[in-house]
Amino acid sequence: MANAVQKITLSPSRDIPFNKLVLAQTNVRRIKAGVSIEDLTGSIARRGLIQSIHVRPVLDAEGKETGMFEVPAGGRRYRALEMLINQKRLAKTAAVPCVVSNSTGPILAQEISLAENIEHAPLHPLDQYRAFKDMLDKGMSEEEIAAAFFISTYVVKQRLKLTAVSPALLDVYAEDGMTIAQLEAFSVSNDPVRQEQVWEAIKNSWSKEPYQIRRMLTENTVRASDKRAVFVGIESYEAAGGEVLRDLFQSDDGGWLQDVPLLERLVAEKLQMTADEIANEGWKWIEVAVSFPYGVTDGLRELEGMPIDLTDEEQATLDALRDEFNKLQAQYEEADELSDEIEQRFGEIETAIKSLEARPVRFDPAEIARAGVFVSVDADGMTLVERAFVKPEDEAPATPEDRIDSGAEGAGLSATGSLQRAVITTGGQPADTEDDEEDGIKPLPDRLIAELTADRTLALRDKLASDPATAFLAVLHKFVRDVFSRYSAQGVAMEVFVRGTVFPVQSEGLRDTIYARSVQARHEGWDRRLPSDVADLWDALAALTDTEQAELFAHCASFGVNALYERADRYGNGAISVHGVRQRLLDADHLVRAVGLDMTDAGWRPTVGNYLGRVTKARILEAVREGAGERASQLIDHLKKSDMAKEAERLLADTGWLPEPLRVVELAVEAGDPNAGEDEALPEFLAAANDVALADQEEEQLDAAE
Repeated sequence: MANAVQKITLSPSRDIPFNKLVLAQTNVRRIKAGVSIEDLTGSIARRGLIQSIHVRPVLDAEGKETGMFEVPAGGRRYRALEMLINQKRLAKTAAVPCVVSNSTGPILAQEISLAENIEHAPLHPLDQYRAFKDMLDKGMSEEEIAAAFFISTYVVKQRLKLTAVSPALLDVYAEDGMTIAQLEAFSVSNDPVRQEQVWEAIKNSWSKEPYQIRRMLTENTVRASDKRAVFVGIESYEAAGGEVLRDLFQSDDGGWLQDVPLLERLVAEKLQMTADEIANEGWKWIEVAVSFPYGVTDGLRELEGMPIDLTDEEQATLDALRDEFNKLQAQYEEADELSDEIEQRFGEIETAIKSLEARPVRFDPAEIARAGVFVSVDADGMTLVERAFVKPEDEAPATPEDRIDSGAEGAGLSATGSLQRAVITTGGQPADTEDDEEDGIKPLPDRLIAELTADRTLALRDKLASDPATAFLAVLHKFVRDVFSRYSAQGVAMEVFVRGTVFPVQSEGLRDTIYARSVQARHEGWDRRLPSDVADLWDALAALTDTEQAELFAHCASFGVNALYERADRYGNGAISVHGVRQRLLDADHLVRAVGLDMTDAGWRPTVGNYLGRVTKARILEAVREGAGERASQLIDHLKKSDMAKEAERLLADTGWLPEPLRVVELAVEAGDPNAGEDEALPEFLAAANDVALADQEEEQLDAAE
C-alpha cells in the first residue's frame, strides 16, 4: 500500500494591533536598498498594506506567549507603519494583517527573513512598461502615474517611449534576445518596419552596440543642433508637419529632424524671404546660399558706409543698460558664484548693448546701385547678411542713362525714380561626393590634400597673427631670401608683398571654423580702427603703441602665409614645381613649430565630410588604428565604407588624430642637400601623390608622341 502524501499546513493569518508588534533582531536586512521608507510610507497611505507582515509570538521564560509579536520578516513595512503613526495618520492600535508562524518550530526566524528577501523576483522592465501603458490607456496621466509610484515623469516617459518599438522586437527582448540598452536604442525611431530592418541587418553580427543601432536609425536625418535646424527652429519645422526623433535614454542634443527635404525647403524659403526684404533696398544683386566658401569676398570692393546715429531714445536706453551693468558688476565683484538669475540678467544686458551698438550703415545710393549682398546662415544658425560688395565688372562708371537722377532720393533708384530690383541668385558650393569601396592604402586625392592644407594655412595664419615675434622672424626670413642671391626664393611659405593667398579648393564649412572666424574678427577689428583715407594711414600707424604696432604687423604678415598643397608641374610649365611644393611645405613646417600650431587644439576634427568619407576603407581603418587602437578598428572592419566612415568619426572624435597633411611635415633628408632626390625628401603622402602625377605626365607625353 502506497504511503499517503503528507499535507502541509499554512500559518494562520490574523489582524494584530500595531502596538503589539516589535521589530525582531533576527531580520537579515541590515543595509538600506530599494524603495525608501518614505516612499513605502506613501505607498501604504495611498494603497493600503498590500503584503502582510510575518510575525512570531514572543514567549516568556517559561515558554508562554506574552501577547506581543516580533517581526522577523517585514521590517520595512513595520517602519513605514511606524512613520505613519508618528505623523498622526494612523492609530497606534490600528489592526495590521499578519501571518503568524510557530515560535517553537524547526524553522529559524533568520531563515524566514532571508527567504522572503531573496525569493522576491523583480518585475521585468517590459512588464512595468505594459502596466504603465494600461494605466495610461485607462485615463491616468503621465504625471499621475509618476506621483503614484514616487518616480519622475521623465522615467514614466522613458518606459512609455518603448511603445514606439516594434512588437516583434519587444518579443525578442522578452526572450532575452537583446539587452535593455539595445531596446532603448530602437525607441529613437517611430518606424517599426525600419526598426525590424535594422535588427535583421545586425542580429547575427557580433557587433550590436546601441550606438550602432541609433546611427543606422538616424543616418538619413539631420541633427537638431545643425545650423539649418537652428535657423528654421524646431517649432516651425514641426508646425510644417516635420517629425523630430528623440532619444529619452541618453543625451541626444535636441534629437534628429527626420524630414530632410522639408527642412531644406524651409531653410530656402526663410532665406528667400530675407533676400526679398533686402531687395527693396535697391542692391544690384543678392547671392543666397546656406553657406558660402571662405574668401567669397576676395577680389570684391567693400563699400564704406556711415553708421546711423542713435536716436535720443536709443541713447538713453544704452546709457541705462551700461549703468545697470556697471552697478551689477560692482555689486557682485567679490562673489565666488553668481545665481542663475544674475547670470541671466548679465547676458540680457550684454545682448541688448551689442544690439544697440551694432548700428545699421547708410551707403551712397549710387554705390548701392552697383553693389550686392550675400545672404547665408552662420555657424550658430543665425541669418548672416553681408552687404555692400562691388564686383570688378561693376566698377566701370555708370552711363548717363544708368545714373541716378539727381532729383531722386533713396537707395538704388533708376533715372525714372523707380526702385532698382536686385537680381537674386540662389546656390551654394557643390558637394564633392566620392564612394570608393576599394581596399588598399591609395594616395590621398589631390583635392583632399588641397582642402586639408587650406585648413592648415588658415589655422597657421590665425596662430601667427597672435605671435608678433615669430611674425617678425618669418618676414625677416623672407626678406633675407629675397635680398641675398644665394637663397632660392621659390617655394616659400611667406609671400610678404602681401597679396594674401586664396583657397580655390576648400572643405565645406571652412568659413565656419574657429580659426576662420578668429581671423575674420581680428581683421574687422583693425579695419574699424584704421582710417578710410590712405593719406591719413601713416599718422594713424605712428600713433599706435609699440604693442599695437607689433600686433598689427603680425596680423598683416599672417595674410602672407601660404602652406597650400597644389599639384605641381615637374617640367616647370606651371606656377610651381614639385621642388617648390616640397620647399613650401618645409618652410611652413618651420612656422608651425615656431608658433606651436596643433590642428587639434585649433579645433579640427576628422569627419565624414572633411576626410573619412573621401578615402579608402584601408585608410579609414588605418586612421582608427592609429587614433583609437587596434581593438577599435576591429569593431568596424566589417562595415560598408559609408557606415565605417560614420563610426570612425565617432571613434576618432576626442583622440587628437590628424591626417598626414595636417601633421608637422617630417622630411627624410635635410632641405639643403643637393644630392637628395625630390621624392626622397617628400613626406609619404606627397611622395605617393607625386608618383601619380609623374605617371599621368608620362602617359600624356606618350599620347602626344603617338
